[in-house]
Amino acid sequence: MSDLAIQLNNVSKRFGPKVAVNAVSLQVRQGDVFGLIGPNGAGKTTTFSMMCGYLYPSEGSLQVMGVSPTAPGALKGRVGALPQDAVLPPGWEVGALLMYWARLSDLPQPEHEARGALEKVGLMEAWKVQTQALSHGMAKRAAMAQALMGRPPLVLLDEPTAGLDPRIAAQVRQVIKDMKGTQTVVVSSHNLQELEELCDAAAILDKGSLAQAGTMSELTGQGAEFRVQIARGDVIIPEITSLPGVTDARMEGTDVLRVRFDGQAHKAEEVISHTVGHLLQHQVLILGVSRGRRLEDRVLQLL
Repeated sequence: MSDLAIQLNNVSKRFGPKVAVNAVSLQVRQGDVFGLIGPNGAGKTTTFSMMCGYLYPSEGSLQVMGVSPTAPGALKGRVGALPQDAVLPPGWEVGALLMYWARLSDLPQPEHEARGALEKVGLMEAWKVQTQALSHGMAKRAAMAQALMGRPPLVLLDEPTAGLDPRIAAQVRQVIKDMKGTQTVVVSSHNLQELEELCDAAAILDKGSLAQAGTMSELTGQGAEFRVQIARGDVIIPEITSLPGVTDARMEGTDVLRVRFDGQAHKAEEVISHTVGHLLQHQVLILGVSRGRRLEDRVLQLL
């Protein structure tokens, strides 16, 4: 059995003369939280919609949980989805609507599933509330609850924390973390700090094409780069570059030393320890050490 939850092979999507997604190939491993990154118009939502089976590729092949999303009913029970602009139908109480959706999905205990999903997103108080009376944030969480019912093996979330207050956004992130390893989650978001915290791997899209894909460590260079925040003291760059494994060292501003090293031949912990030891030996005081670069830096470099 394949360990891949999603596989795109040269997938393109055209709307008339406009190419929204251009020959994208990527893989999502089962149990991973995978991020879709890119500016507006990058093709994230179109790619997301093809994964859900909402749109069909114009060219290329797409497999989701071992089946083609173009086959009628192929994803039923396998995929839960939160579209970016999900709109709840008016005239329903939240609990009744979720139970209705649970029955449509053939879930054996509709009320149990609905209440459990609402509890996960922190919205139990909305059980009897009319959908049209919900705030934007509450409606977003109710829509996310329907994606979680039945514990589908794959959950697709498009901008799940957009418009939520910080406390609720943190709760939603914890829900995603709790799914890691037992369910596969694809998250599309503009919040790069959030994706860096959540994701095992990600794909960076730009103008419909794939700019880069890989694990979060690969994207942020954690395997071959670290930074040392300097509190006080003089850093002698030639002395740092002469340390075992160091390939490059330079100051970023006046208080951050960036060190790159040969991650194939030398273990990160050894290079970091040698560097920090050298600095302390030369009376350089240190505030902290961080691996790699921020995801935001890598995205801005590519786009």
